[in-house]
Amino acid sequence: MCRVLGVNRSEYYSFQKRQANKLGDPLHEGMLECVKKIVIDSDYTYGCRRVRKVMNSLSYPIGRRKASTLMKEAKVEVRHKRKFKVTTNSHHKLPLFDNLLNREFKVERADRVYASDITYIWTQEGLLYLAVVIDWYSRKVVGWSMSSRMKASLVCDALQTAIWQR
Repeated sequence: MCRVLGVNRSEYYSFQKRQANKLGDPLHEGMLECVKKIVIDSDYTYGCRRVRKVMNSLSYPIGRRKASTLMKEAKVEVRHKRKFKVTTNSHHKLPLFDNLLNREFKVERADRVYASDITYIWTQEGLLYLAVVIDWYSRKVVGWSMSSRMKASLVCDALQTAIWQR
């Protein structure tokens, strides 16, 4: 079988011996449990370098690669946090308009009050911005626009489609 698979016999038996040692070794099982507990307690933020430091402080002398291997065996991974992107620019010289609605949310007829909001959506190609216009009477989406850049034209296009549809 080794000849057919192209593997040396000594490598095969060495692999078998290493696997057998791992399965019955209580030290290895203890290290796996310890690594799993360290990563879970860190809220999945500790990588192999930090895990190595904690394991060394707990009298398990291991290196970075051994910590990485133990993490893979324990099936724990680091969960990377996405970078926060600021999307609001409050320092502009554009005109500000008064709040005509003044928190009076009861609307008597359709197409009298529109509300709008912008949100962003993560895609594989990057960040997309979505502007939506809602008729406050029926609470239905009457216009929307999507773009890769958050510019004034994004909101203007959404409002334009709302006007065209109504």
